[in-house]
Amino acid sequence: MTSKFITLTALAAVLSAPAFADKTSYPLTIENCGHTLTFDKAPDSTVTIGQSTTEILYLLGQQDKLSGTSVWFNPVLPEFKEINDKIERLADNDPSFESVVGKKPQLVTVMYEWHVGAEGIVATREMFHDVNVPTYVMPTDCAAKDNSVGVDGTRSELFSTQQLYTSIEQLAEIYDAQDAGAALVDDLKTREEQAIAKAAGLNLPEGSSALFWFSSADMESDPYVAGQQGVPAYMMDKLGVDNVVTSGEEWPLVGWETIAKADPTFIVIAEMDRRRFPADDVEKKRAFLMSDPVAKEMTAVKEGRIITIDAHAMSPTVRAIYALEQIADELPAFGLTQ
Repeated sequence: MTSKFITLTALAAVLSAPAFADKTSYPLTIENCGHTLTFDKAPDSTVTIGQSTTEILYLLGQQDKLSGTSVWFNPVLPEFKEINDKIERLADNDPSFESVVGKKPQLVTVMYEWHVGAEGIVATREMFHDVNVPTYVMPTDCAAKDNSVGVDGTRSELFSTQQLYTSIEQLAEIYDAQDAGAALVDDLKTREEQAIAKAAGLNLPEGSSALFWFSSADMESDPYVAGQQGVPAYMMDKLGVDNVVTSGEEWPLVGWETIAKADPTFIVIAEMDRRRFPADDVEKKRAFLMSDPVAKEMTAVKEGRIITIDAHAMSPTVRAIYALEQIADELPAFGLTQ
C-alpha cells in the first residue's frame, strides 16, 4: 500500500512561499561529511544517487537542474511523476561511475555513503573530486554514524529528523532556494509534530513492541530488520513502543526464532519496486509470515497486526515523517489502544 505522503496543499505552500529567507551568497563553503565543498554558483546540472535527494530537489523546485537519477525503491511521489518521467534514470539500483560522470554534472548528490564514500560501490568521493565533480552526501548518513561497521553502518545515537532538516537546508542554500527550503522544513516539522501528538494519544499497552522488516537475501535466510538507532527506531520511540531487535547496526540480520521469541505486538513490512532480493516483494513477505512454521506463531501474525509502508520511508527521507503518521493512523484498527 503506497500512501500519498505530500499533499497538493503542502506542495503548493512550498513552491509558492513568500520570500523570507536570505539569498545565497556565493562563493558558498559547506562542511559535508568530512569534506569541504565550495560553490561559486548554484549547480546547473546535477545527478542524484539516491531517491531521497531526488525528491528533495523536486520539493525545492530544482527539477530543471537534474540531468540524471538513480537508486530507486518506490515510485516517485505522485506530484512529481510527470517531472520525473522526463529525467533520465541512469539505473534503478547502483549506477556506474562512468554513467554518472558522463552526464558532466556540476554536483552529485548522494543518499548513502555505501554508494559514494570511503568504500563506495559506485566510487569514492575522491574519484569524483579528482575529475572536478563535487559530491554532497546527505548528513543523515554520516552524522553520528560509522558506516564502516555492519552492512549499512551503525549509529552512535538515535536518528534525529534534525539531520534531515539540515540536509534540506544545506541543499536549499547550495541551489539558492532558501525560501523553498524554509517552507518545506516548516511543513515537515508541522506534520512531524502532529504525527507525534497523534502517536502520544494512542495509549498503547505497556510493553508494546514492534518489528520493522525491510527485506531478506532469500526467503529462507535471516531477515534484514531495523536496529536500535535508525529511522524505524525513531518511529518506535515516537510511538512509545519497544524495538524487539537489540542490535545497534542499522539493518542487522536476525533469526526468525529470536524474533518469534520476542513476539512483537505488531510488524511493519517494506513495500518496494526494487527486486534485488526475493523478499523485496511485499506479497512474498506476507506469504512467508503466514506459512513459515516459526513466523506464523507470532501473535502479530495470528492477529493480523501487519502494516505496510514504503521501503523509502524506512530510510532518513521526507517520507519517514509521513510514515509515522500512517502507522499512528492504522494502529487503532488493531484494538490495542486502551
